[in-house]
Amino acid sequence: MAFDEDYKEFLEWHRNRRSGERRRRLIAGMGHAEELFLRAVWWRTFRHFSNLHPQYEILDYREGYRYLDFAYIQPHFHVAIEIDGFGPHWRNISSWQFDDHCQRQNHLVIDGWYVIRFTYNQIREQPRLCQQTLQQLFGRWLANGSSSEELTVLERETVRMAARSVRPITPKELCRHLDIGPDYAQHLLRGLVEKQWLQPASGNVRIRSYDLHASRNDIRL
Repeated sequence: MAFDEDYKEFLEWHRNRRSGERRRRLIAGMGHAEELFLRAVWWRTFRHFSNLHPQYEILDYREGYRYLDFAYIQPHFHVAIEIDGFGPHWRNISSWQFDDHCQRQNHLVIDGWYVIRFTYNQIREQPRLCQQTLQQLFGRWLANGSSSEELTVLERETVRMAARSVRPITPKELCRHLDIGPDYAQHLLRGLVEKQWLQPASGNVRIRSYDLHASRNDIRL
């Protein structure tokens, strides 16, 4: 699926499931910097938006609500992604606002979040550097929390198939390769996406094909 189609589906999915201020922000639409991040950095790294949440609402240390530009949510792995533009907001910020901004980030870290910040200029002029930053973070998390020894025989063979294929694999191809039924093939594929061994290659809600996860490109099975 092309970026524009998947991006539209991504926004509609979240707009239809959110309420209050968060829904209002999503209906208002993405800013240019946020959309460029999704197009030039996130999409080109992962080719899907699974587990990514725009305008993610959190209760801050003063018991008010703040909104992260994006949050990537997995069990035991939360990443806050903020896009910073060098505009009037930053040039005219007061000292107490700057203090509050820093303390907000401190509390995210204390609460167990990884915090990644990109500037608009980085996204526009150095998208590959931004992609590599995400790959390094995700690769380190996966290396620390998951190894191929944790996979079953059929899971390992599915990952091996994806690693050797020159194009995304489909559930139908996996059925033929492993001689299993379609329901079990879908079960295997969904489980490997959750474990971050595979990633959707087409479709956001209805996934039709799968690639090896971007952080596993150097895997040897």
